[in-house]
Amino acid sequence: MSGPLVVVGDALLDVDVVGAVERVAPDAPVPVLDVREERPRPGGAALAALLAARDGREVVLVAPLADDAAASRLRSLLEPHLRLVPLAWGGSTPVKTRVRSAGQSLVRLDTGGADGPVGDPGAEVTEALAAASAVLVADYGRGATASPALRTLLARAAARVPLVWDPHPRGASPVPGARLCTPNGSEAARAAVEFGVPADLDGAVAAASRRGDALVRGWGASAVSVTLGARGALLSYGEGAPLVVPAPFVPCADPCGAGDRFAAAAAGLLADGALASEAVAGAVAAASAFVAAGGASAVRVDGAGPTVAPVVGGQDRAADVIAATRAAGGTVVATGGCFDLLHAGHVATLEAARALGDCLVVCLNSDASVRRLKGPERPLQPHGDRRRVLEALACVDAVVVFDEDTPEAALDRLRPDVWAKGGDYAGTELPESTLVRSWGGAAVVLPYLDGRSTTALVKTARDRGAALPSGNSQFADV
Repeated sequence: MSGPLVVVGDALLDVDVVGAVERVAPDAPVPVLDVREERPRPGGAALAALLAARDGREVVLVAPLADDAAASRLRSLLEPHLRLVPLAWGGSTPVKTRVRSAGQSLVRLDTGGADGPVGDPGAEVTEALAAASAVLVADYGRGATASPALRTLLARAAARVPLVWDPHPRGASPVPGARLCTPNGSEAARAAVEFGVPADLDGAVAAASRRGDALVRGWGASAVSVTLGARGALLSYGEGAPLVVPAPFVPCADPCGAGDRFAAAAAGLLADGALASEAVAGAVAAASAFVAAGGASAVRVDGAGPTVAPVVGGQDRAADVIAATRAAGGTVVATGGCFDLLHAGHVATLEAARALGDCLVVCLNSDASVRRLKGPERPLQPHGDRRRVLEALACVDAVVVFDEDTPEAALDRLRPDVWAKGGDYAGTELPESTLVRSWGGAAVVLPYLDGRSTTALVKTARDRGAALPSGNSQFADV
């Protein structure tokens, strides 16, 4: 469907004051931050709109804007990227300033945000909503979604195009007919109390399922997706078994903005004609990639920083993991191998490697690479399956498949701080040592569990298969 994605909601100004803490003040036991950079960016509904625009979409943002310096600064950040349709507002622009060092927030300072009346939408708002291919309501509890005139326009839009409502505890309830509502776990818990669901339910998934069902009926929505942070999201249609979309594991130093990334991705996918289940799956992937790349703190108004590509594996995924780890001051570890039949020896090596740092990237031999190394009967599993098994391990943060005989080209791209290999290399020079040392890294050897190998497993399976009566040799072709 043609037409812009229209984002409606409360716009905030976020500012990160970034510096280094290397000493304590002489007159008080407090850290001293040497400020190196100030990074302003849109927040609230304005961040959701910017992220949607970064998807390459035409975006219109309808938001109350005050007559103050912070609003002027917000306009200058947004107008190069999207069309801004302001609503008159008698309040003051909320400004959230985070003081950060080494990838961590030290303190947040909130200014502005005074309440005030929101003006009725004019012809420009009416025309924007009438032309929308989809609508995203990003409510931040500042009063925009309580406007009766605006709610009437939103209800009309919901009857014509997909409308996604990202609610807020202090905001108004979604208008009836929303295609998808996206509360997080705590928002769903608070909202569902109104519809008779207790606030103190046990079990995150079971509680989300019950609350999602109640909110679909109570809000008159087609579906409700309760976002569960690192667990992913649960999609309820009000009855029947819910769909749970798990999130891939990502190192998360700062989840700020993940909800906006999720809602913007879901709205865009619905605008493209996706089913609610497809939109939620894509939104989980996009939010995970966003958080892995540093979240809102890595967003730049000049176009740098994380985009929305829902990458869950491969080189881009590894790059996101490494960037987030280094932004938090962590250590990047890499290891490699074929991992054809995962066994206890593999797991011991992987767990030992992960313990050396703050993320672990596995360099995995491709099928062609394994055949050249092991012979034409190997691998037993294609590299796509081997990668998926590795990515399911808690100790593995990302997997990169390489096609060469050695992982050196992959290592040159990744540049880990530590390259770890399991096996009988102690006291000898690893083949990759010189390369890894060239950027200041270290190559180390990890303990190896004797008697565990894929070759031994294959031999055992064949021997046992050969001992079975004719016709029952299920292992004969291993």
